[in-house]
Amino acid sequence: MKLLNEYGIAFALLGAVLAALVPGIASAKAVSMGGVAGAGVITEDPAQFGKVLILQLLPGTQGIYGLLIAFITLSQIGVLGGSSDISFVKGLLYFAACLPIVIVGYSSAIKQAKAAVASINVVAKRPDQFGKAMIFPAMVETYAILALLISILAVNGVSGLNI
Repeated sequence: MKLLNEYGIAFALLGAVLAALVPGIASAKAVSMGGVAGAGVITEDPAQFGKVLILQLLPGTQGIYGLLIAFITLSQIGVLGGSSDISFVKGLLYFAACLPIVIVGYSSAIKQAKAAVASINVVAKRPDQFGKAMIFPAMVETYAILALLISILAVNGVSGLNI
């Protein structure tokens, strides 16, 4: 049983690493998609650079959210200082607490990129409609924020358990 408990920190650390890695990869891909679409727009109308840049950057937030969960988790499990004596069950709970931002962070970044690219196309044809166009990718952001909140609450909840 003692050997099994030594794996708790490994599962907790895996959750933290995935929280940073998976949404980060998705955000990099998503921001790239926006950049490709934006480059085409500013080729035709360089004055739209600021609007296009904002739309391009929106799907990058999931990577930031994942990094935040990773930092919180690493600090809670003692990797950034303190004791890293985590039971197997608690390690699994930390892993599970990271999953909302891992899964929703990945999915929402890619979906938000698609909405951002469509909005970039709106700006290309109707620059005066930027405010309306920005709402479409911003709506996808809502779900990334919800996943961030759930992961924050879950990670902090696990830290308070005496398991």
